[in-house]
Amino acid sequence: MSKLDQTAPVRSGEELNKNALLNYLNNQFGKKETHLEIKQFPSGFSNLTYLLSFAGEEIVLRRPPLGAKIKSGHDMGREYRVLYGLGAIYEKVPEVLSYCDNDSVLGAPFYIMRRVQGVILRPNIRPKEWPSSSTMQGISQSLVKTLAELHRINYTDAGLSDLGHPDGYVERQVYGWIKRYTKSKTNDLKEVDQVARWLETNHTASADVALIHNDFKYDNVVLDPQDLTSIVAILDWEMCTLGDPLMDLGTSLGYWVNPEDPEWLKELALSPTLIPGNLTRSEVAALYFKEMDRTMPDLVFYYVFGLFKIGVIVQQIYYRYHHGLTKDERFANLIHAVKGLAIHALQVIEKKRLDDLY
Repeated sequence: MSKLDQTAPVRSGEELNKNALLNYLNNQFGKKETHLEIKQFPSGFSNLTYLLSFAGEEIVLRRPPLGAKIKSGHDMGREYRVLYGLGAIYEKVPEVLSYCDNDSVLGAPFYIMRRVQGVILRPNIRPKEWPSSSTMQGISQSLVKTLAELHRINYTDAGLSDLGHPDGYVERQVYGWIKRYTKSKTNDLKEVDQVARWLETNHTASADVALIHNDFKYDNVVLDPQDLTSIVAILDWEMCTLGDPLMDLGTSLGYWVNPEDPEWLKELALSPTLIPGNLTRSEVAALYFKEMDRTMPDLVFYYVFGLFKIGVIVQQIYYRYHHGLTKDERFANLIHAVKGLAIHALQVIEKKRLDDLY
């Protein structure tokens, strides 16, 4: 069974100004503490997340990554607002405590939230820590049901009706992610260009409007340590908006690798979907539409978009490493993942289905 999500010493170059942060916390919460312990959650690839031990409590700090190129994807104030609004009507979000937009404290905006204790399934979980097959099946089903649950949230009740611009969402997303790729491009990858051209000519109109997470996957949910099939919180709301829920489903499918997929795709370790008991991509889609009480449409476009979008996110991370904006060696070979995801997307386009592609 997987352990509670672990922290580690702060990575070199990603340290926080301890004195400035301690002063901020004392002022914000009316304390006179002299001790602050800072650790880091080391597994994420986007915004930086830290565990603070302060005044006898464990709280979590989120800030943008160093050298971030895309401001809209790392808007701390927006993420704080989403969590604050959802907290009033939905139990599966962390409680936010404070937001700071004063760059003089840490050099960037950040927010503070309570820690949610639980298990997070990360890629590359060692087999001895795998849940049983029956438990994994339950976790897999809960993940899909929670995504459908999220898409049924009344975002107006959360005060988030102006969070995004749903009209024309799909088209904007296609061209927006192509533009992001162009701005962060480091290598000539013909496969990525081919997928981009296909998306340009095959995008559809928005089917519906919902509050969408935009990065919904195993390592962005917290499982109840007493019952792993129960999801207690959803994390990393940095890309949440109002838009077509099928685009959200497509992103989730983009992280989903099946046992029959080729070894090179499995080695990307996008998500721990290879643990026995997991649903297949087709089963994920079928359960989602059952939960939504809707007929399942053709999902090839949405799956291809999800693969392309994830590839661009990886490219943006690699861009920071390539240009020396971060020295995190985990990023050194990410360019191969960008190409691999594009190759897989082309296979989906050719076969016109979600599974049995090779």
